[in-house]
Amino acid sequence: MKHTPTILAELEDYLKNENLTLALFAERSGVHPRTLSNLRNRYRPIAVQQLDQITRGMGLREGFFYDLYIDNFIIDRAPDWRRIEPLLYRCAEMDKLQQIGRVVQHIMEKLMYAPMLFNVAEELLSRGHQDAAMLLYESVAEGERFQHSERLALCQYRLFKLKLGENQEQNLQAAIQFEPFVRRLDDIEQLDGLKDLANAYRALRRWDQVMKVAEEMGNLARIQYSMVSRADQANLNKPLRPLFFYVAYSSLLIASVHYERRNYNLSLQHIKDYACLDWVNETDTDTLHWKSLFKEWAEANNYLTKLMAGEIELLPDYINFIRTKNTEIFPALWNIMIVANQYDVNVDSIIDTFNNEILHIHKQDGNEVYNQQDTSDQIVGLLFELAHYYLSKKNYTRGFEFLMDGMEKCTIINNESILLRNMKLFECYRKVAPDEFKSQYHNLVEERGTYEEETRSIVGH
Repeated sequence: MKHTPTILAELEDYLKNENLTLALFAERSGVHPRTLSNLRNRYRPIAVQQLDQITRGMGLREGFFYDLYIDNFIIDRAPDWRRIEPLLYRCAEMDKLQQIGRVVQHIMEKLMYAPMLFNVAEELLSRGHQDAAMLLYESVAEGERFQHSERLALCQYRLFKLKLGENQEQNLQAAIQFEPFVRRLDDIEQLDGLKDLANAYRALRRWDQVMKVAEEMGNLARIQYSMVSRADQANLNKPLRPLFFYVAYSSLLIASVHYERRNYNLSLQHIKDYACLDWVNETDTDTLHWKSLFKEWAEANNYLTKLMAGEIELLPDYINFIRTKNTEIFPALWNIMIVANQYDVNVDSIIDTFNNEILHIHKQDGNEVYNQQDTSDQIVGLLFELAHYYLSKKNYTRGFEFLMDGMEKCTIINNESILLRNMKLFECYRKVAPDEFKSQYHNLVEERGTYEEETRSIVGH
């Protein structure tokens, strides 16, 4: 039978090789002599902080003994949360996810540890240790998968937000996995869950789901707002944003669904719902901030919806409106290019005006209004419309530059729908494509491993 090595044996070998007494090593490491004596005599397990001191005293790298510590003091003994919790935090700080996994796998045989692990996950998330937090949330969710608990729903909510990124397929899977749990959250947390779920579906252009989730969020928010108006607000839980926000944002999302479905009159009706918020009674700074933003969004979307309905004469007014709205420039440019391509409008002067922004298009990050998922969607959409615009005007070099740029970005974020639109556009102009762009296009499509099949499919359309 193979014996598990021990930290004590490693320490004894070190003392012997270095010809050190326990007292001298205590002085070198900063560990109290009595603590070292207790370790040698197996009276009491050492704490993680003391283990770190011993490790430094032996001149070893940080965390060198963590696997042995897990073997000696967690797996081979009855689990003790006083030792487990500090170890989880230290492993998270050092990004030792494998060691966290070993600990969690061992202790989650008993569901009594689920609440404590969840609390550690929440703290780790607040400290920015996202990977470690995700590992704990996944473990708690797996352990409680047959429990219809709010903690399980919260784990799924946290995992959903942590998994959202630039990869559209992964975002879709994250949304699908979270949706069955959103209604298990308490009513206040549920508002933020519904908002985030609707935003994910909007970026994925899943308009049926956006409509469903937005309507549900609006109904719940109206009920909560009515209850708060009649209650002592000091004793109530509050969502991340003022309650009226969720009512107004529901209208904004519903208007966007009608816009995408080209039901412009219906879209304009719902824009009015969040343009006029006179029914909101609160006057605090946060409320005034969001009311101001909704007013801006309503004005911008009113212009845009009318433009898409054919009122092209509003384009100069729309341009003047967005000049000072930094967070709206990229979605506005995207929409302007859609209008230009749909109605054959010359927007060269507008492109020149915002040329600097277009040159730095890939440096755009998420912000208070649009998350990274939204921003990536805007970038690939704008690049496609710019490519379409220049190719239709026979400015082939610039058109193919935007087209290749857009295809590369689509591949990175796995945006299948816009990637296929780019491929179809390329095939329409293949005959006039310079050889360098044909080669670049072939390489991009070949990386997907389905060049011949996909090209035939696109040409066939």
